[in-house]
Amino acid sequence: MTYFTPISYTLKAEYPSDFGEALVKSFRETGFAVLTDHPIPQETIDEALSAAKAFFMLPDNTKRAYHDPKGGGQRGYTPFGVENAKGAQKADLKEFWHTGRGFDTEGADLQAKGMDMAAIMPPTPSVSEIEAFDANTEALFDAFDETGQSILSAIARAIGLEADWFSPRVKQGNSILRLLHYPALTTPPPAGSVRAGAHEDINVITLLLGAEEAGLEVLHKSGEWLSINPPEGALVINVGDMLQRLTHDYLPSTTHRVVNPSPERAAHPRYSMPFFLHFAPDVLIEPLPVFVKPGHPAYPPITAQDYLTERLQEIGLI
Repeated sequence: MTYFTPISYTLKAEYPSDFGEALVKSFRETGFAVLTDHPIPQETIDEALSAAKAFFMLPDNTKRAYHDPKGGGQRGYTPFGVENAKGAQKADLKEFWHTGRGFDTEGADLQAKGMDMAAIMPPTPSVSEIEAFDANTEALFDAFDETGQSILSAIARAIGLEADWFSPRVKQGNSILRLLHYPALTTPPPAGSVRAGAHEDINVITLLLGAEEAGLEVLHKSGEWLSINPPEGALVINVGDMLQRLTHDYLPSTTHRVVNPSPERAAHPRYSMPFFLHFAPDVLIEPLPVFVKPGHPAYPPITAQDYLTERLQEIGLI
């Protein structure tokens, strides 16, 4: 059976209901979907990827100058071997960079609610060593943000909500662009360690570019691990825990991992660029009544910020 049949983004304009239903059908089966013909410009992708590769080639002490040990890995650089999957004993074989949405005057209402927005959504460090790093990564962040909200509007329609239901809830969302580098494995890794341990994403939806290099696997409800090998340039989308919680498991946040490469590919590094689309910190996440069934207690309400903090503690970042 083929689980990850690509869905063309062009379907959204021509047959919007069919587009949303196709996404939800794929999410219901695997928690993931593969999207072709997406609107993110190839030039924007290429420039951000070039910036990422240039950054990860910098000396270790230069990169570490952008690491804030008290920042929970939410902005700037996180060194190799720091993050682990929830419940995992071994650290992942990766390093990464986070570009996030900065707190600005639009978030003043959240500040007024008593949230320390300067701490929750601090500015992303500016990288002085690489020309256009800031501009190129911010451009990809903005393109991902716009595309993600468009996809959420299709999901909203498909599950019986107004098309703009998500818009005010993610406008000030603490979303993050992650630039990921899995170094080449020139020597055998520590026993039991993998590039990214089995985990679920905490956010609403994740949009991923650069998954063409093998390794991404999804745990199907049958218990089988499925490899995702998207067409070149395709966008991989998956449901996060926040959307699963909102829909009371109707849209599942599926366990996934990045396994170590085959021996013939071990000398090749792996790069990918996921975008974690989040709710605004004050959004109360509670199951929509239509999805709550008798005999299945609803998830208790929790704010997006409290839920994120809980997960950051579980994965060793705070």
